[in-house]
Amino acid sequence: MSDTPPYLGIDPDTALRDLGDPATTDSFADIARACAAGRKDLISRGLEDGCARRLRPFSTWEITRYLIPVAPAYFRRVLRANPDLPQGQSETEGGAKWFSLDEVLRLRAHFGAEGSKAKNYLPWRPAGLPAKLITVANFKGGVGKTSTAAHLTMSAALDGYKVLVIDLDSQGSMTSIFGGTVADEWDTVFPLIARHYAQHLERENAQRAARGTAPAELDETLCEALGVKASDLIRPTHWPNIDLIGAQLNLYWAEFQIPVWRMAAGGWNLWDALGETLAADGVLDQYDIVFLDTPPALGYLTINGLSAADILLVPLGASFLEFDSTGRFFDMLHSTFRSIEDGENRAARALGRPETVFQWDAVRAVVTRFDAAQQGELASLMQAYLGRTLSPHRQDFTALIGQAGEQVRGIYEADYRDFNRETYARGRETFDATYAMLKSLILGAWRRDEAAAAREAAE
Repeated sequence: MSDTPPYLGIDPDTALRDLGDPATTDSFADIARACAAGRKDLISRGLEDGCARRLRPFSTWEITRYLIPVAPAYFRRVLRANPDLPQGQSETEGGAKWFSLDEVLRLRAHFGAEGSKAKNYLPWRPAGLPAKLITVANFKGGVGKTSTAAHLTMSAALDGYKVLVIDLDSQGSMTSIFGGTVADEWDTVFPLIARHYAQHLERENAQRAARGTAPAELDETLCEALGVKASDLIRPTHWPNIDLIGAQLNLYWAEFQIPVWRMAAGGWNLWDALGETLAADGVLDQYDIVFLDTPPALGYLTINGLSAADILLVPLGASFLEFDSTGRFFDMLHSTFRSIEDGENRAARALGRPETVFQWDAVRAVVTRFDAAQQGELASLMQAYLGRTLSPHRQDFTALIGQAGEQVRGIYEADYRDFNRETYARGRETFDATYAMLKSLILGAWRRDEAAAAREAAE
């Protein structure tokens, strides 16, 4: 083994031979085609016959440990006493019973109606209140943002909630995790934002007509967007209680189009476009929880996701650079939303209208990809400075998480028989704890909303 560093003694002629031909614009297309072919091959490894992704079944052991809190023996007795309930399938004679998630949801509903009143078999959501929107954001890439959002989505679905995932990142990683295919920007949130702008122009044109001035023109894009509803964009996934509004590369066009619209109509509240459209289309009544995965940048799509959010989650690694970058992210959030508030409220005060105040139920940072042996001291320091803003639970990186990522699926989609049970339990434990933190925030916020609604009704 040579003691000479590898960067010394490089021969220019050898370097020239290794260099290859100069790259051109067409080279990007070649690389993109190679990535697309590789992506198709990788995704195919998670597909079943007929090229449709399917969610694996769940065993009696998993169901009684993680999904329906009853003793296995009692679970089996209930099935024997109720032959109309799903009975599961055995892969071998007398072997363990396996159930689809659809069947698990049916079983949970039965236990919720007929089981012990002392146990919470069904996930709690107060009647008459809208879904909670959870936005996962950080403008530093590689912090586990999409992985965190995807696993929390799966956790909520396994808990029995009906979940909608909205991918705001034109890279479409969340879309790929849930097996979505998106033809163009018209299958993304783009037409919802365009519709919001078009409706603003229609209201403005009504005012112009009353004043006798010429209307603003609605081009072909805006006219088409007026006919698009959120329900036109929502697609089912291989999870029975997770739906998706996907993303693809053309969604990035929105980052250029939105500021053009804003310049043409300064009174358009672009930051409210997504949230108000989802509410107007009844999405917040159809689902329990909505997860929004944002791009790793504080652009217009991210601002829409942040403005729509009830709860903001910010994943980050336990490193100096990620801590520093996350601090700058929060500084930019403050500058951005304070600038919007100041601009809107100058006009509001002049016209005697209520002032704009952005508010979130909760904001939490979450340490991801945590290595206790290497990062414990820094994580403790981060905790000391951030206090309750930083979740005390840290997402450990385990073998289960690594293997699930290689196989283009979440850890909850991994079959525990591919590991030993201890490895499986340890692997999902880190995400179970993160979901427990998030669920506590959601339930607390719903309870607060419920109490506020009761006070308002009593007045």
